[in-house]
Amino acid sequence: MKVAIVTGSAGLIGSEAVEFFADKFDQVIGIDNNQREKLFGEDASVAWNITRLQERVPNYTHYSLDIRDLKDVETVFAKYNSDIQLIVHTAAQPSHDWAAKEPLTDFTINANGTLNLLELTRQYCEKAVFIFTSTNKVYGDTPNRLPLVELEHRWELDESHAFYAEGIDESMSIDNTLHSLFGASKVAADVLVQEYGRYFGMNTGVFRGGCLTGPKHSGTQLHGFLAYLMKCAITGDHYTIFGYEGKQVRDNIHSWDLVNMFWHFYQNPRQGEVYNAGGSRFSNCSMKEGIQICEQITGNKMNYSYTDNNRVGDHIWWISDVSKFKAHYPQWAYKYNLEDILNQMFESLSQRLKTEI
Repeated sequence: MKVAIVTGSAGLIGSEAVEFFADKFDQVIGIDNNQREKLFGEDASVAWNITRLQERVPNYTHYSLDIRDLKDVETVFAKYNSDIQLIVHTAAQPSHDWAAKEPLTDFTINANGTLNLLELTRQYCEKAVFIFTSTNKVYGDTPNRLPLVELEHRWELDESHAFYAEGIDESMSIDNTLHSLFGASKVAADVLVQEYGRYFGMNTGVFRGGCLTGPKHSGTQLHGFLAYLMKCAITGDHYTIFGYEGKQVRDNIHSWDLVNMFWHFYQNPRQGEVYNAGGSRFSNCSMKEGIQICEQITGNKMNYSYTDNNRVGDHIWWISDVSKFKAHYPQWAYKYNLEDILNQMFESLSQRLKTEI
């Protein structure tokens, strides 16, 4: 029997992974205790997604477990043992604003939880492929030192700086920079995943995401930029832009495109490899540009305001260079661009909001 384990299985990337791998494995095991609701409030609850997966995916089994509890999670690994061929680890505390409120909670979820999963993989199914969703925040605010120019609606890389013309690649240093506490906890997890690959010879892969997004995202002000933006555009709720004139740039990758990267890696894994994974030049926008597109799609004028107080360690300009992954896996390609993503979000959120009413 072929088994895949997905942590954070009711979140954006986790639920996409569950559905993607359901027809490729005999059984998909989900681990998710809806910690997102505890972190960010009722609006961020993924309970609806747990129910949806249980109803729609017949070979899905859900476990409401905390990845910080080694003994509880071990019961899952012990049950399926060497049948486990893939672990997709997406569970996390994902907000650098929230991390400063409870650093111990943030670190134990992101770092200790990852260590628990790595060690259980080594003990029970060491030949399995272990995929970790890291973050571009491991680079701290180093990207802000790049030569940037201010345009009408966005910041952009100075044309004279050709090295990062296609985006930021994996050669950028993660040292001597302001990460935020969230970034630091993800660095710890990121390096652990690399080390289990290189030291123990395990099939581990690190994917440093830009803005991971899609129609299944339970976006909130503290996490889930595009989903929360579209939600505010639909409902008329107030949206706050934090710093940089609203011209800060994010690349946005659809959850399906990211999980498809995981699939390609699974089929031909490398040990301890690291990839930047975002929308690249294919799919990106500034806050201002995102607002304009949301207004066009919804037909609503957005209710937003601006504050000069940017978030600690936030990026002014981030576009991922995915050329390394494309070189290793030339069959992979994007399926969804920015407009596709936002239109899907509009349809999905509109339907969910009607159901809630």
